[in-house]
Amino acid sequence: MHGTAAVVGIGESTYYKRGESPYTEFQLACLAIQRAVADAGLALADVDGFVSFMDQRNGPLRLARALGLKELRWTGIPWAGGGNSMAAAMQIADAAVTSGHARHVVVFRALAQGQYGRFGQAGGGGGGGAYMGGPFAWNGTYGILTPAHQCALQTARFMHDHGISQEALCEIALACYANAQRNPRALRYGKTLTREQYHASRWIVHPFHLYDCCPENDGAAAVVVTTAERARDLPHRAATIVAAASGIGPQYGTYDVATLGSAHYRQVAKHLWEQAGCGPPDVDVAQFYENFTGPVLMALCELGFAPPDGIEEFVSGGRLAGPDAALPFNTSGGNIGEAYIHGFEMVNESVRQVRGESTCQVAHVERALVVAGPGYCPGSAVLFGAPA
Repeated sequence: MHGTAAVVGIGESTYYKRGESPYTEFQLACLAIQRAVADAGLALADVDGFVSFMDQRNGPLRLARALGLKELRWTGIPWAGGGNSMAAAMQIADAAVTSGHARHVVVFRALAQGQYGRFGQAGGGGGGGAYMGGPFAWNGTYGILTPAHQCALQTARFMHDHGISQEALCEIALACYANAQRNPRALRYGKTLTREQYHASRWIVHPFHLYDCCPENDGAAAVVVTTAERARDLPHRAATIVAAASGIGPQYGTYDVATLGSAHYRQVAKHLWEQAGCGPPDVDVAQFYENFTGPVLMALCELGFAPPDGIEEFVSGGRLAGPDAALPFNTSGGNIGEAYIHGFEMVNESVRQVRGESTCQVAHVERALVVAGPGYCPGSAVLFGAPA
């Protein structure tokens, strides 16, 4: 699976603040899928597969009936506990069309946190409740109840071990907000962020200020994956799936001294770059999942963009913001600036970059990287490329 599959259509709903969507989560999913299929120049009856992640509500049979599919030849959903499965979902779709099990697979994610509960709140969509099982039964005793608590613990250790200051976290947030100002789809469009505002904002859990945390949104995003051969007959420039990789690490919610302060992406990086036959210097634009700013720093290091003792310099001085940045980063605004659709909006943005259609367009994009949910396992990443 090296360039044998490609994304040929992208679509999304309008992105809404939590609780402000006029549509149900299922309706949002249908809207995004309809738009992605139309963008691909296909009919809904051409779709014969669905893949998602962390989604037990918007099932393939219900979608097939609602959208009028003629057949359903492939369904898939990766195991895992968060947005770390986002790129793995693309990997499953790649496998399906490359092997011939399906012709046109839709990969999507729909969220309505106003309808079903908040991911960032203890007892909400983030895995809590009246009773906690597994690792949460141990963590809850010590107040580790939410993703913010978990990622803060990892980030604090990483910053302590490598002498990294709060300014490095600030740079991630500033870049996301700056790029969102170019993107009319973004929920933070028209809402700038300064360094002074960042530092003056309230603490959520140390070392995270308010602006280190992504918002909670309603919306959906979807893409259509088919073979690179079929893609040649469709209207848009395809984004080829050059490589996709998953990795291993500790179970969600567990910690040990050996891995604390890690994004758990070293194995993902090894597999991705081996399969792709290239490395970080070859990446033209990168989208890094940032439910919180801290894991981005760890993932940048573990993917090979900078060593830990050089990461603060690597991200400082506006080196991530804008299309002419040293590393053009989260060019649509990412989870923090555009919308939190469990990271899937970053896949759509990468395809736009390959097409030359981004609101923060990088010149001559040949390689576009998406890194999913650092800090949780199994992690995943996908590298898109321009068609041959």
